[in-house]
Amino acid sequence: MKETPLEQTTKIEPQLIEFRRLLHSEPELSEHEFKTQEKIIAKLEEFGIPYRKVGKTSTIATIKGKSAGKTVALRSDIDALPINEDLDLDFQSTNPGVMHACGHDAHTTMAMGAAKILNEVKDTFDGEVRIFFQEAEETFEGAKKIVADGGMEGVDAVFGMHNYNTIASGSFYSGPGDLFSGCDTIYVTFTGKSGHGGTPQLGKDSFTPAAQFALDLQQIIAKNVDSRNPVVFNIGRFTSGTKANIVPKKSKMDISMRYFDEDSRDLTHEALKRHAQHFAEMYEITVDVTIEPSTPPTKNDAALAKIATNAGMKVFGSDKVTEFPRAMNSEDFSYYLKEAPGVYGIIGIYNEEKNTTYAPHDDHFELDEDILKLGAAWHVEFALAFLGTTSK
Repeated sequence: MKETPLEQTTKIEPQLIEFRRLLHSEPELSEHEFKTQEKIIAKLEEFGIPYRKVGKTSTIATIKGKSAGKTVALRSDIDALPINEDLDLDFQSTNPGVMHACGHDAHTTMAMGAAKILNEVKDTFDGEVRIFFQEAEETFEGAKKIVADGGMEGVDAVFGMHNYNTIASGSFYSGPGDLFSGCDTIYVTFTGKSGHGGTPQLGKDSFTPAAQFALDLQQIIAKNVDSRNPVVFNIGRFTSGTKANIVPKKSKMDISMRYFDEDSRDLTHEALKRHAQHFAEMYEITVDVTIEPSTPPTKNDAALAKIATNAGMKVFGSDKVTEFPRAMNSEDFSYYLKEAPGVYGIIGIYNEEKNTTYAPHDDHFELDEDILKLGAAWHVEFALAFLGTTSK
């Protein structure tokens, strides 16, 4: 290889920025990324890279080296969020109420840049590179679709990354161990008997036990869970009743639960069901608890984390390795980790001069486009290092 991956991605930086802005201007929600998929396919065809459609709107590109060898997968996500963009950009979202407020447009662009470079140097490595352009990360459905359609068959390692505003632009992290929590969504419904508000004794109120259960929820964490294994509850929705003078028959809540430790997860599930049943019995009503697993924890493989960090130092510099404490966010990248070892990297975007300081999912979110060439090169360096080829 005559040039390093960073030198190569720096040369195509204007095209990377152009593609990212094109994606940003037409964001699409999870499982509705039809135009986004069209843009991705158009680029792959321009670069002469074979691909196949999978899932509903996902695409897998395949680059084969000069001979057989290991297979590495590079993952990007393509969906946007139901947020109305509160920025003033030349490439502002043209889809009202939908915004790339998590940087998936940048992730897609970096993976596409890596695909272009790797395709151009495919006669220098053995093995295969698969690039996932994955739908529906925000709903934790996309990775499962790619796995179901055989995307991970024969894959020896998988690599992905996410931008973050908590670390400086131009820095990175890809250390071993816990990175993101697992997530479950829990639906709780208390059911009583409706009645007139003037004679509540003739009905069976569902609101009061539901409200008391909601307030009691944090006691499960405080009194049942080992404090060294954090668990987080968030009640994101609570609905009850229909009218002021009617005893509410049903009260419902949707709870997000985050965790790292599987034993603590199981213990918490049982405690939550026990507490809910207790409050229902106190008020002579019934309760239903439905637990829907969303995504497992994301944990970086130690050996691959070392490869990713060494690759990152080639791109960012050895002084740009930073710390990133494990976070209670969740990622469906973890579904790939059930199929093969992998590593998930963090790339910083915090830059006060460019006002790229807002957290993901904020309507003011914007990222430092300097990361595009860096992230693309990091993908390339990791793939080549894993497949046994080193750049200059």
